[in-house]
Amino acid sequence: MRIPGAVVAVAAALAMIGCGKKEEPKPVAPAAAPAPAAPEVITVKIGSVAPLTGGIAHLGKDNENGVRLAIDEANAEGMKIGGKAVKFEVMSEDDQADPKVGNTVAQKLVDAKVAGVVGHLNSGTTIPASAIYNQAGIPMISGSATNPALTEQGFKTVFRVVGRDDQQGPAVANYLLTQKKPKVAAVIDDATAYGEGLANEVEKTLKAAGVQVLPREKGTDKTVDWKAVLTKIKAKKPDVVFYGGMDATGGPLLKQARELKIGSVFSFGDGACTDKMAELAGEAAEGLICSQAGIPVQAAGKRFLEGYKAKFNIDPILYSPFTYDAAKMLVAAMQKADSADPAKYLPALAALDYNGASGNVQFDAKGDRKDAEMTVFTLKGGKITPLAIIKGGKSLTLDEYAALMPPAPAPAAAPAAAPAPGK
Repeated sequence: MRIPGAVVAVAAALAMIGCGKKEEPKPVAPAAAPAPAAPEVITVKIGSVAPLTGGIAHLGKDNENGVRLAIDEANAEGMKIGGKAVKFEVMSEDDQADPKVGNTVAQKLVDAKVAGVVGHLNSGTTIPASAIYNQAGIPMISGSATNPALTEQGFKTVFRVVGRDDQQGPAVANYLLTQKKPKVAAVIDDATAYGEGLANEVEKTLKAAGVQVLPREKGTDKTVDWKAVLTKIKAKKPDVVFYGGMDATGGPLLKQARELKIGSVFSFGDGACTDKMAELAGEAAEGLICSQAGIPVQAAGKRFLEGYKAKFNIDPILYSPFTYDAAKMLVAAMQKADSADPAKYLPALAALDYNGASGNVQFDAKGDRKDAEMTVFTLKGGKITPLAIIKGGKSLTLDEYAALMPPAPAPAAAPAAAPAPGK
């Protein structure tokens, strides 16, 4: 039977389709692995308060610099708290050395939910502001407020890393008694909590030793014309004059005293124990006696001194080793408690045993520094120069003290690099 051509053609076409090469499905590319999630970073704010404007702005900036250096170093270590990477942030405020402004900025820091505060500089601003921090449960460490009343309030959130005026006042007064042997002394203060409180301690020690102390003379923390006060005491011919106040007012006081031909030995507390006195009083500053409620800045730890110079291109002035340690201690307490919550790290802070730029720091039950050093200085060649460091009742030279300094904690080691593939 003859098969029609059309049927043959269809059959051939079907045969070709059936014998054609089966097309393999294209392989599906594996899904890309999800990118690792960025580690969670928490920001922890640290408050820093000091006068950044006005006559003692140079001291306030020095305080702030100490805090910034400490926080920069903490951030460079890449630490974790509560299993999360942490970035510390400095929230700096200017209290203008004014108690009212100090209270305003203290409340601002509380509202910003800072985890801790380093400040304030002056006792007159620190004492009222401390009540605000205490009410909020925020730890506060002062690196410079020396009035005993600060830690006599019974607040468990308040600390200081310098000594008290009832330690500093007797130290400088006893130096005057042993080295200058005064029979008559004049005492002047600037009517602030710091200046008056320190002057009271000096006067108390001099009187207890039998020195005749003239009736107290006063100015303010803004006084620059002291001639009426100086004229009054000149007639009494005091052997020594002590001024409780800062360098911005102490410098003019000393300069005008020498212009009036007053030959008394002039002495000051830590607020006027700076090289700035040479700038403000000129040659009249040579030979002044002053004290600090802590170690001299040149005796601070090497890491701090080198780091400060490298970061700010100037040398530290006075309190920055102490504010540096205060900031470091806040961070160390958070690490120890593994929490930046003030309520959780506060017990660790109170119990801390810390070796810092200013030596070993431990707090007593009141929040004061245990066994705080005192230093007596003179101004020589335009520079404040230490005469003696007093620790544990012993008078030490700078070299003798340096030999006793504990080593500061080394920065945390960087994490080891991951091994190369195949190794």
